[in-house]
Amino acid sequence: MKKLNVKEVEYIAFRLAKELLSFNEPIPGFSTRYPNVLESSLAAPFQTFTGKSLYSGLVAKAGILFYLMIKNHPFQNGNKRIAMTALFVFLHKNRKWLKVDTQELYNFTMWIAQSPPKFKKEILRAIQKFLKENIIVLK
Repeated sequence: MKKLNVKEVEYIAFRLAKELLSFNEPIPGFSTRYPNVLESSLAAPFQTFTGKSLYSGLVAKAGILFYLMIKNHPFQNGNKRIAMTALFVFLHKNRKWLKVDTQELYNFTMWIAQSPPKFKKEILRAIQKFLKENIIVLK
């Protein structure tokens, strides 16, 4: 399975979010991000414990990546927009895509952002369900 790295977030996800998902609140420059938060969010899907993956399979890895990119706030602004584009880049690298209405994805992303941290497990299950229902295989 292919990972998403910091350079890809900078050159693909960050720029796409900045150019294509612009709102009244601009996204500050990439260099203003919070140190190590992005790296931690990108590494988490591939963590292991006693040799076993904590997030088994593409859907689980994509789910925790999406959740952490939203909830950990690696950037001063634009975290939800960057999280959406990072999710698409990660899926594309692994020959998958998310076929979902833009408004539905926006509403789902906002729901995740507003969720209390104490419900992380439930939110992750909801993200995985959402992904399973909307992921398609690229040809």
